[in-house]
Amino acid sequence: MKFALTGGGTGGHLSIAKALAIELEKQGIEAIYLGSTYGQDKEWFENSPLFSERYFFNTQGVVNKSFFKKIGSLFLQAKAAFKAKEILKKHQITHTISVGGFSAGPASFASLLNKIPLYIHEQNAIKGSLNRYLSPKAKAVFSSYAFKDKGNHVLTSYPVQNAFFDFARTRTEIKHILFLGGSQGAKAINEFALLNAPKLTKQGIKITHICGSDAHERMRFFYQELGLLDKIDLFAFHNNITEVMHRADLCVSRAGASSVWELCANGLPTIFIPYPFASNNHQYYNVLEFEKENLCYVVPQNELLPKKLFEVIRKLNQKDDQGNKNLTTISNKLQQKIAKDGAKTIIETILNT
Repeated sequence: MKFALTGGGTGGHLSIAKALAIELEKQGIEAIYLGSTYGQDKEWFENSPLFSERYFFNTQGVVNKSFFKKIGSLFLQAKAAFKAKEILKKHQITHTISVGGFSAGPASFASLLNKIPLYIHEQNAIKGSLNRYLSPKAKAVFSSYAFKDKGNHVLTSYPVQNAFFDFARTRTEIKHILFLGGSQGAKAINEFALLNAPKLTKQGIKITHICGSDAHERMRFFYQELGLLDKIDLFAFHNNITEVMHRADLCVSRAGASSVWELCANGLPTIFIPYPFASNNHQYYNVLEFEKENLCYVVPQNELLPKKLFEVIRKLNQKDDQGNKNLTTISNKLQQKIAKDGAKTIIETILNT
């Protein structure tokens, strides 16, 4: 028995691949990885001991490109698919798992050509183009969101690293706010943090701001100009995000699926600002279910005024019918919404089919 993991491009897809690879390693199952030279795949896995072999193809995405660029991208995908076909055969792969993203294309199509069972993990509430096409041909499609076309879909907990559960806690008061722009940063969130920082610090609320490497010097300058630099924990990125989340009582974040479920596992109430240019507006749909259950606050980017933050803080400090702060109720319910060992459930389901 030997697995191939494929897909990536962005950290959200790659974190799923890593969680599944860790679980395969725990179970003593060998795995190889097939990704792309474009995106973050090599950065994550080029030297990773989780895989016995790693392959990176010269491929690019097809969506949102001009006609001629699409033709070029499709040619690269087809060329890589035939290479992947030989690689899967050479390694005698018995199962392939795709975590989505354009870099999953070659190995996914190669699996179908080689008649190797293909499994898909769809991280978002709205499927990407590749997964929409491949889903009917897959043995099973795993997701933490319920899709209307149930078919071969399997509902599982999101594969979140156990550290997010281990560092979870129930929040009781707002003393520390985390502005989470991600490793690439988020201009709207960075500006939102900057505009709110004077009033928050005046009220004695601590701020941790992860602004992205491109914006770090600029944010540092602006906080210095405001006389707040020594009062803000400012990072371009942070290697121990679980520790950062643990300290925070409220978060302001984009709504990529991995971030959504990691914050959920940590029990950290969040204001989500979905990236408005995400394909099919999928970030909004990633948190729609949470919003309907009153487990988060969603603010469209074009409505992101400083007063929104203080409106949410006021609501979180109000008490519900049982006399508990809304902050505490949400924090508890978030931790109940997701279970540990999502990756283990997925691997065991595959092994039992």
